[in-house]
Amino acid sequence: MQQDILINWSPQETRVAVVEHGAVQELHIERTLERGLVGNIYLGKVARVLPGMQSAFIDIGLERAAFLHVADLWQRQPDGEAPLFARKGQPQVPIEKQVFDGQALMVQVIKEPIGTKGARLSTQISIAGRLLVFQPQDDHVGVSQKIPGAERDALRARLQALVGDKTTGGGGGFILRTNGEDSSDAELAEDIAYLRKTWALIKEAALKLPARSLLHQDLFLLQRVLRDLVGEQTQSIRIDSLEQFQRLHAFGQEFMPAAAGKLQHYKGERPIFDLYAIDEEVAKALGRRVDLKSGGYLIVDQTEALTTIDVNTGGFVGVRNFDDTIFKTNLEAAQAIARQLRLRNLGGIIIVDFIDMAQGGHQEAVLTEFRKQLARDRVKTMAGGFSQLGLVEMTRKRTRESLAHMLCEPCAACQGKGSVKTARSVCYDILREILREARQFNPREFRVVASARVIEQLLDEESQHLAGLIDFIGKPISLQAESAMGQEQYDIVLL
Repeated sequence: MQQDILINWSPQETRVAVVEHGAVQELHIERTLERGLVGNIYLGKVARVLPGMQSAFIDIGLERAAFLHVADLWQRQPDGEAPLFARKGQPQVPIEKQVFDGQALMVQVIKEPIGTKGARLSTQISIAGRLLVFQPQDDHVGVSQKIPGAERDALRARLQALVGDKTTGGGGGFILRTNGEDSSDAELAEDIAYLRKTWALIKEAALKLPARSLLHQDLFLLQRVLRDLVGEQTQSIRIDSLEQFQRLHAFGQEFMPAAAGKLQHYKGERPIFDLYAIDEEVAKALGRRVDLKSGGYLIVDQTEALTTIDVNTGGFVGVRNFDDTIFKTNLEAAQAIARQLRLRNLGGIIIVDFIDMAQGGHQEAVLTEFRKQLARDRVKTMAGGFSQLGLVEMTRKRTRESLAHMLCEPCAACQGKGSVKTARSVCYDILREILREARQFNPREFRVVASARVIEQLLDEESQHLAGLIDFIGKPISLQAESAMGQEQYDIVLL
């Protein structure tokens, strides 16, 4: 599909939208004070080894210690063969025999800190270039799986010859990226030399800098747009800042001339994101409900453990029969769900509850359409079939925060639950608490400080119960409304 990339730049934030046929498919945001960490290389310090979990906590200078699992430890065999964790059937060496407390360790961030979890690390270093991905600890030469199989062998042979050429340095493994498929030998050799030089600088810094130091930082979002998002299907890349356009154009001319040729400086009077109502799409992507064109809708609920998506027919009544109505709604939902996953950047375990279909052929058609739409995702996805309960289980690789986690925070009133106790429930909590404290203390008076709605409830519908409690404990109870308090908040003051 033909796509356009829109870039909205400001000193505090960069926003990138990928648009296909007028609809936003992806949204990438990078804030100046909250730059992503994936791809960064650090000289970490082992803070604690946990043999029971076969993992270790690594201090890389962040607020929370990062996490390293034994499966992400890169260790070569004494004879120089493949690393242990990459060889099937090999017994894994316990982590406590590979790392120790206080050890300095070169690590790379492979997953952003998410929620209460620290960053996920690997000791397998991988450096992305314009055409290639360099793995300095390996000697394998590979080609992207997205390149057709018929061309893969020929490309691998070309790359193998270039990697072995002494004029480009020596050592390390390379993987040809999808956008390097049509590159010349000179371009590939140039990228090989650049990546090996970058690795040499990283190793030099690791010898000079103390532990907890940043050795290498991945490109800014603007530069990653040219490296990761631009493809043959990209028609244009429009950016609304002249200064950033000039910088990005210079960067592109040096490293990615084909992508640089698609750059345009947007000079329109309307904000660039208004061209496709992108801000409205972002607002919708933060809500639970997603309306479908047919009248059906999705309900998206994101939790710590997984994300659930429920499909409903809503106002769609169809024109033929009930089975046909359900089938058409599910087909439309399959397309919408795949887009919402990309737009919201949802990852981890995802459970989709399509509307129950009586015909097996309909189930197969919906599943085929769903997998077809997921195949367009840049992020790795895997979807199973329909379970006995009629659910589709899938996973989507999670490397950074979802859109909701990036732009929102838990509600101060409900603490992220999505609901609060009724005023009546809070009134009964207060009455029970007063009775509990009256048995322990002997104050002159109890004063209740709560939200205006709770106080109003105590004075009106619950006044009889309040009067009964006053008679029972033999102490006066005064009420004070506090506008700054949430509905569940209250204080009982002993006077």
